[in-house]
Amino acid sequence: MSDSPSSTSSAARQVARRPMIEAEGLSKYFGSFAAVENVSFKIHEGEVVAFLGPNGAGKSTTMRLLTGYLAPSAGVARIAGHDMATDRHAGSKVLGYLPENGPLYPDMTPRGLLHFFATARGLTGARRRQRIAQVVEQCALSGVMGKPISKLSRGYCQRVGMAHVLLHEPDVLILDEPTAGLDPNQIHEVRETIRRLGQRKTILLSTHIMQEVEAMADRVLFIDEGCLTFDGPIKEFASGKPLNIRFRDLSGAEAS
Repeated sequence: MSDSPSSTSSAARQVARRPMIEAEGLSKYFGSFAAVENVSFKIHEGEVVAFLGPNGAGKSTTMRLLTGYLAPSAGVARIAGHDMATDRHAGSKVLGYLPENGPLYPDMTPRGLLHFFATARGLTGARRRQRIAQVVEQCALSGVMGKPISKLSRGYCQRVGMAHVLLHEPDVLILDEPTAGLDPNQIHEVRETIRRLGQRKTILLSTHIMQEVEAMADRVLFIDEGCLTFDGPIKEFASGKPLNIRFRDLSGAEAS
């Protein structure tokens, strides 16, 4: 049996569940350069959506707009119905964002960092201890909690970052290249974590690894030169071809 959920299942969930991530005419200009232009989509509660496109296509910019890290030049980004330009604080309460090469404090230990961010999120006392213990177990960090982050492998740093964004139990996760630079064992571990999370959260996942798309995603968004060029189920995206070939087709790559 395939790991990929069926398009019928995805469509049924879209009808039944509310939109948790919304882009409505979203644009971002840097001078005369359009990094993102008139991008619109909705991701519904419980969906795992792969966000694909070549390097420089606008994926990271779109994710920063959705999370409120960048202000849009035009359009609206919403998380769980909250406009991230005008109501970012409320939206951030239900959002976990893991940017590519997410910033961590290298002189801190994972234990110290998680305590710091838990406190910043308003978690105190028994609740703080409980949530830290839960994310440590979830992300398999127990063996490195006392080590400086600067001494951890890239895989462990990614897991620390994932634990950090899960602390406040967000309903929505936006993950930008969470397995970039990892070895095959680390990729497997991070992928399994995301797969488990996808059973109960709404996830937008940027990746260049087509196996991750097939294994985890309900649906594909494809962006090229700042414009959304595809939005649909994986089977429709594939059109009977290997996903890497369809990626090349949609990005206008020349056949080799």
